[in-house]
Amino acid sequence: MTANALVSPGRGILAADESTGTMSNRLKLVGLETSEEARRAYRANLFATAGCESAISGVILYDETIRQNADDGTPIPDYLASRDMIPGIKVDTGAKELAFHAGEKITEGLDGLRERCAEYFALGARFAKWRAVIIIGDGIPSDACISTNAHALARYAAICQEQGLVPIIEPEVLMDGTHDGQSCFDVTARVLDETFAACAEQGVHLPGALLKPNMIIAGKGCENQLSREEVAQLTVDCMTGHVPAEIPGLVFLSGGQSDEDATAHLNLMNAMDVEHPWQLSYSYGRALQAAALNTWASGTAEESQASFSHRAKMNSLARSGDWLVSLES
Repeated sequence: MTANALVSPGRGILAADESTGTMSNRLKLVGLETSEEARRAYRANLFATAGCESAISGVILYDETIRQNADDGTPIPDYLASRDMIPGIKVDTGAKELAFHAGEKITEGLDGLRERCAEYFALGARFAKWRAVIIIGDGIPSDACISTNAHALARYAAICQEQGLVPIIEPEVLMDGTHDGQSCFDVTARVLDETFAACAEQGVHLPGALLKPNMIIAGKGCENQLSREEVAQLTVDCMTGHVPAEIPGLVFLSGGQSDEDATAHLNLMNAMDVEHPWQLSYSYGRALQAAALNTWASGTAEESQASFSHRAKMNSLARSGDWLVSLES
């Protein structure tokens, strides 16, 4: 079963689904050209890292990337599958302003989704991702924002399953803002409750889906930041109270955390003397790629792969609570 394979022991998901604009900006920031070939070359080098399949179970691709080839000419989805990494695809079309709700977002992309999913399946994708964006601020999130995003996530998940794709459900409560950890906990709980209620209404088969949640973290502008231990405990408490046991795994997003914090938080959760009903894994983008991208700009292809391999190994160890900060040096 694809959902279970994606959260198999010691492995997690690489989120390489940055849009063309976002990936171009990241290449530009490190002094590289921003062409389609430049984006392809960087990602193809990342995917070719020797042994990375021991830590990477699947890769979320963008529409451009799923149509490109690896360096040896093999279509990227086929190349990943040959390395025992399941190809996935981002299927939403981005977060836009929510009408009559200033400062809030609704993720779009339901129109034509069935046909896109069928095409992506034919191209080799076996799972998909849709990201909702929830902002904490003065009087927000509103009930309207939470309910409309929950409904969209549920409809997306049902359509994906109809077309043979495992849906990753991502309702992200952003770290931006001055809110404290308790506010993050309360909003995340509300969002999860609404999302799974909507999934039940839409008939989503939870054992064939994955959840990509945020961790419980105070806003970046909050004076009272939580310790790593507090983040881990509050996150597990929130998930335990608001995520159905039928979900095979939680693939946490890194959401602006540092590379090491994202690893440490996951490690602490998995080191707890508690038997969780789901696998606790990762679906990291920048927390897996940042060092590799910087090295790609300043070093060799092999050095970039070594940077990626290190971060992948660190997060693989965190899956079993065996990561140590001393290993980072």
